Amino acid sequence: MNKLADFLSDIGKIKIPAEGGIAYLETTQQLTRDITHVSSTLPFYSFSLIFRGRVKILYDGKEWDLPPNHLYTYTPGLDISIIDVSDDFLGLNIFVEEGGFLEAPVMRNMIRAAYFPFVELHEPCLQLTEAQAHLLTKQMLVIKEHQAAAHRFKAEVMRTLYSAFLLDLIDILESTSCHRHTSERTEKLFVGFMRLLSHHYIEHHDISFYASELCVTPIYLSRIVRQITGRTVVYYINQMLLMEASWLLRNTDETTVQIADRLHFSSQASFSRFFTRMKGITPKAYRSQQ
Repeated sequence: MNKLADFLSDIGKIKIPAEGGIAYLETTQQLTRDITHVSSTLPFYSFSLIFRGRVKILYDGKEWDLPPNHLYTYTPGLDISIIDVSDDFLGLNIFVEEGGFLEAPVMRNMIRAAYFPFVELHEPCLQLTEAQAHLLTKQMLVIKEHQAAAHRFKAEVMRTLYSAFLLDLIDILESTSCHRHTSERTEKLFVGFMRLLSHHYIEHHDISFYASELCVTPIYLSRIVRQITGRTVVYYINQMLLMEASWLLRNTDETTVQIADRLHFSSQASFSRFFTRMKGITPKAYRSQQ
């Protein structure tokens, strides 16, 4: 089951391939609005370059009005909604699965590119020069071209092209006047936590498991995650569970009892309480809206 392909088909109403856990999509005014109607939080990383028009977004509680040549990154767990978008809007987007692709060699760069603009620059948005926007646009359009092509090694090619895109983005970030203050050890622990989380959030809802795997104390891991993201470990575990639960409710016929068991909740009642607290609506009501 390809969640990324299903998600993109939901919003685009067309078959969009997602090879190697990566997909390119151009968003118009309507598609941009539709994305936030599918889910209040997206279970994928995304990089969105504003090519034409403007968009006003509410991103993790803060409002941003973005014109062309702005890139904004989305990381799972942060709430995003569209406040307004111009009629002539065109956005270039790369969506990336957060699961198995985290194991790829480029994973470290993906985490840095996705999180550090928000953490180190204190914002999820990056204003690009004309030359920088042109460079990233070319990279994204090459990904688009290979996405549509028949290729025996399409998944591998998409990963390679995505890696090149990230390396260019990292170079742009490093060329800014903002100097990073995060130590190598801190970054390594954070990346390690994100890798573990993507594989074990269903079975392990407790901080102690992740801390033990990383050979640190729960208090220290909590401090590191808060330092990097401003959020707690529990916040990210809960967001991952919420996104998985929301996807299962939208795309399967499994009962809430089955979903609770699949996600390792102690009971259907505890799952329902969790979902209602996080989403503000019961699982049954959420499913009926889809």
